[in-house]
Amino acid sequence: MPNRQLHTLVNTPDIELWPAWLLRARGNHDARTLAQADWLLRRKRDGRYLAAYSTRGLLPLLPRWMRGVDACAALDAVSASPHDDARLAPTTLPLERLQARLDLLGLDADDYEARTGLELIAEPATLALAGFDRYRRPLWLTGDAGRAWSKMRASAAAQGIVLDAISGYRSHDYQLGIFERKRARGQTVAQILTVNAAPGYSEHHSGRALDIGTPGEPPAEESFENTAAFAWLVRHAGDFGFRMSYPRNNANGIVYEPWHWFYER
Repeated sequence: MPNRQLHTLVNTPDIELWPAWLLRARGNHDARTLAQADWLLRRKRDGRYLAAYSTRGLLPLLPRWMRGVDACAALDAVSASPHDDARLAPTTLPLERLQARLDLLGLDADDYEARTGLELIAEPATLALAGFDRYRRPLWLTGDAGRAWSKMRASAAAQGIVLDAISGYRSHDYQLGIFERKRARGQTVAQILTVNAAPGYSEHHSGRALDIGTPGEPPAEESFENTAAFAWLVRHAGDFGFRMSYPRNNANGIVYEPWHWFYER
């Protein structure tokens, strides 16, 4: 039987190891496999399910699943993966592949950093399950950020304020996908950069950033500043180690984001 207590995401450059119980089957075959698996190997670039792992061994879900990915890193992670320790040492992944992602967007890293003041952010090698977001998706954060979020949310609830998470950790590949989708809709890279940081520069990569909302309020809209939830965050978020990253007229050139908060302790 699978270990249903896994609450840790194990990260490698191309593949994420997810606790299998958290993922929805995409067909009868996947359902049978996931029901017996501990880990599901998911390709970061597009979310495809590649293989499942249990005490019985590795079962491919996609033909030639090792093609085009660093399968060795994922297999090493499977053999050494933690059973359920969300308080692992905060190691990070290497950054050498990032330039290729920036090249796809025609961005020069040195120029971008000089213009925005943003710094490269590596992805954590492990992340902890911090509950679920508004859409019932698993919310991944570092262990300390997740614990702080849980305490802050409980404190707000005790005062009649409901906070919900819109999103947490995002990989470099996910951030690149945001750009690709918006470019396909006709936006230029320059237009996208006023709203989204370049891949490698989003605080969401760190596992310490949260987009926060409240029921009845659309996600990631400036109107969030008019809610009781935002007023509560302004007064109390600092007590839990969170700060608003992008106030009005911020030096990074990012639009005002009253919903985006970063855990900095």
